[in-house]
Amino acid sequence: MSRIFVDADACPVKAEVERVATRHRAPVYLVSNGGLRPSQNPLVQIVVVPDGPDVADMWIAERAGPGDVVITADIPLAARCVESGARVLKPNGEALSARNVGQALATRDLMTDLRAADPFRQGGGRAFSKADRSRFLDALERELRSAAREAPRDT
Repeated sequence: MSRIFVDADACPVKAEVERVATRHRAPVYLVSNGGLRPSQNPLVQIVVVPDGPDVADMWIAERAGPGDVVITADIPLAARCVESGARVLKPNGEALSARNVGQALATRDLMTDLRAADPFRQGGGRAFSKADRSRFLDALERELRSAAREAPRDT
């Protein structure tokens, strides 16, 4: 059975994940350092990790594998999950895979260097839109269907 791991701090699509997961009967792990409201959905588990750099990322990366779907905007976490065989989606619906995660890491590193070199070059991202939410819903549906076909089966 496919599981869904969500890097839940500042994730704008938690409600959408829960809705699609319920339809597929997929367990969801919302991983954060705290501050999330509990869900009444028995498929949703809130995982609170200790404060610290990348603790939530490590928790997800240690558990996600083939047949699982990870929702994150964190590119280094995405790379680790792709390497372990999980499917990865950004909240805007963009899929990260072995084909494109290297380029995403390189772009992230370049942008970090550019921001460090020019203190006036900050932000620049666009707002999360209804179109992003719609793309995410479509992408999650596709990924869960594909992941279900390749998930390890309990015997």
